[in-house]
Formats: sequence, structure tokens, C-alpha cells
Amino acid sequence: MAKRGHGEGTIVKRSDGRWMAQVTTGHDAGGKLKRVTYYGKTRQEVAEKLAKAQHEKNTGAFVEPEKTTFHTWFSRWLAVYVKPKVRPASFTNYHDLARNHIIPALGNIPLQKLTTDAIQEFYNQKAESGRLDGQGGLSSRIIHQMHQVINGALKQAVRQKLIVHNPAEYTTRPGLKYKQMQPLDATEVNRYLEAVKHDRLYPAFLLEMTTGLRRGELLAVAWDFLDLAKGTLAVKRTLARVRTADGKRSALQFSEPKTDSSKRTIPLLPEVAAVLKEHKKRQLEERLFFGQAYRDNGLVFCTEDGHPLEPRNFHRKHTLVLKKAGLRHVRIHDLRHSFSTIVLQEGENPENLRDLLGHTRTSTTMDLYCHSTEEGKRKAVNRLRGVITL
Repeated sequence: MAKRGHGEGTIVKRSDGRWMAQVTTGHDAGGKLKRVTYYGKTRQEVAEKLAKAQHEKNTGAFVEPEKTTFHTWFSRWLAVYVKPKVRPASFTNYHDLARNHIIPALGNIPLQKLTTDAIQEFYNQKAESGRLDGQGGLSSRIIHQMHQVINGALKQAVRQKLIVHNPAEYTTRPGLKYKQMQPLDATEVNRYLEAVKHDRLYPAFLLEMTTGLRRGELLAVAWDFLDLAKGTLAVKRTLARVRTADGKRSALQFSEPKTDSSKRTIPLLPEVAAVLKEHKKRQLEERLFFGQAYRDNGLVFCTEDGHPLEPRNFHRKHTLVLKKAGLRHVRIHDLRHSFSTIVLQEGENPENLRDLLGHTRTSTTMDLYCHSTEEGKRKAVNRLRGVITL
């Protein structure tokens, strides 16, 4: 028969020689008492565990031991607390970070046993050799994104008293490093447009170069958003490839722009409106050619049979245009930078550019898209000639 330790309440010695203690933690949904059991080789070991549990219970820091893994909790947090609040493209990004990096490394660790050291070692390894293609480490930006989601999941676990504290809070990440943007200058933009001039998608690249649309906004433009007589374009939605509900597949999906300021009206150059009118005529010919097989989505830029353009394929086309034009490699998003920088260098009011780009703050526009050039810096210095006697 188990012997009760004198003066130690619920501490007893089991028949197998181990010591045991129980702590009452409350009642379950049916009104029955809930107890947590601790074991140890010595009475002192169990007494220490019991004292710690009772102290945490009295101070409100107690959490019931459970075997939930970080994978199980993270998946629930992502589905219940994140998915309803973020844009589909953002959710897809978080899901992919988890699938490719976070879960394989940390997923099998019990939530209550996940330590600061384990998370720190994960960040360090990803910074050193985390690329999936084996070509070195991940960027500081990607590691910061992973920390945001790990930290968010663990914060919620603390709120729900699944863990006592958030182990990600005490980690360090590499300092964020931003690559110097190198947009195309006016001469390079002209070379780019000349190289793509006879391509079916020339109107898309021309519109991009003269409006600074985001890629998703460009590929989501519908004819209903254009007023070619007035020369205006209304930005109302964006297109992106996102994860389906089961998380196993992806699909192209339209969604609203990420901020209210992203919903905007942009004036079109008369030359651009004229090109779009001709493009509409050619699209009508394609529609007649495909007949019932044509899928009318009302899109300005689509496949020959009317389907939305795959963003990755559009990017591949951009890469081919760069090669044909003999230009250095720039991202397709850098075409937006090119538009912005040229407009600013021509003396445009930053607040007007802010509204064209769909930014909330002018400071964002200036920080991201105001790029100096050697010629521009020399012009700035030469302004002193009219002010200072030399």
C-alpha cells in the first residue's frame, strides 16, 4: 500500500518505489475534479515539483501539462486566428513558410517543451543554410517573417494558458538588410518597351511602365475598370495564387487591394489609351476564334482563350524581354520602381505620386522610390551656383 509522506499532503510513495504527487487544477465540463500527477525518484524531487505547481497555481501562472505538439498548435492558430484576418496572399505566404521551414524543424516538439534555444538554433541554421535549393542561407527579411508567425502563435498560446511564457520573445534575429533598388532609367525603359513592342502582351508592359501598378493589380484589370474615353483606370482588386481551403493545392484568386489607399483612380496617357483600344480589338478577334471555348472573364490581360494570366508566367515573359533588350536583371516589381523614380526625377510632387502608387503615407513613397543618380546629384550641387558667389 502506498505510504503518505508526513506533512506533505498529496505526496505518496508508490509500490514501485517512485514518489507521486497530485494537484487539483479545477473542474472539467462535467463538474469532475481535474488533477495533474507528478512523479519522481525521491520525495524531495516530487515535493519541489508540487511546490512549484502550487505556487504557479496561486499566482495564476499554472498551465496544465499536455502533449500537444507545436505543429498541432501552430496549424490551429493559423486556421482560427490568422486566416480570417489576413489577405489570401498573406495567408499563403505564412502557410508556405510553415510547410517548407518551420514545421519540419520545430513541429514535433511538444508545445510546452519548445525552448528559446531551439528557436534560436532554428533561426541561426536558416540564416546559414536555409535555402531549399541548398545555395546558402535565407535572407534576413524571410527570417523576420518566420519570427513574426512563430512569435504570434506562441503569444496566443500564452494568452490561452497553454504555456507559461513565450520562448520566441527572447531570441535574436539577424539585422534586416534591404537591397539597394536599381530601377531602370528612362533610356533603359525605352529599350525595354522597344523589345516587347510586337508582343501580344506589349499593352500590359506599357501600362505597367506608365502607371506603376503592382503586378497583382495589373493582372486583375478588367475592361469595366477602364474609361478609355476619359483616359482613366480604376484599381479595384488584385490577382494572386493562393492556397485552397484544404491547404494542399493553390489557385488563382481575385481579392480586394490590401489597403483603402490602394483603391485609386489613375490617369492614362492618351498614347496608352490608344494602344489599349487596339488591344481590345485584337482580343475580340481571339474571342471569335475560340468561340464557345473562350472564357470571358472581362480581363484586359489574359490568355488567348480568356483565362487569367499566371503571375509566374508573366514574370517569365518579363525575364525574356530583359534578355532580348540586353538589359541587366531587375524584378518585375522594379518596373514600378522605375516609373516612380522617373516621375520624381522629372520634378513631380511626391504627394501626387503617393496617390498614384496607392501608398498611405508620402514618407513610404519617398523612402522606397526616391532613388538618386549621379546626374541628379550633380544637378543638385550645381543649384548652388545661383546662390553662392564662387
